[in-house]
Amino acid sequence: MIENKALLNREKSKLWFVKVLAGLLIIFFMTLHMIVNHLIAPEGLLSYQDVLNYYQNPIIPIIEILFLITVITHCLLGLRSIILDLNPAAGLMRKLDVSLLLLGLLSAIYGILLVIIITSRL
Repeated sequence: MIENKALLNREKSKLWFVKVLAGLLIIFFMTLHMIVNHLIAPEGLLSYQDVLNYYQNPIIPIIEILFLITVITHCLLGLRSIILDLNPAAGLMRKLDVSLLLLGLLSAIYGILLVIIITSRL
């Protein structure tokens, strides 16, 4: 029975790969974000009007949404890995998986709505 519990609670290789891929994408998106928002921006920071102008390019909202989803995915999979280290019961782990998935979906929906609100003000 202990072996069965251990198998249920270990991190699956597909989830590990997604977490690593998300981490690499975060490096890409963060580099792009830092260049645009802090190196190219006048005085090192964009004003609200600058952000609205920046979002007029149709690819920018898509990039920002992808960045958001990448960060949420990496964060919640990392949190799941930490919880797995605590060796929770299989039933609790299933509930935590559902909770983390719902938290991720709600976070992504909220962030996407904010992007839609910003683009609607253009």
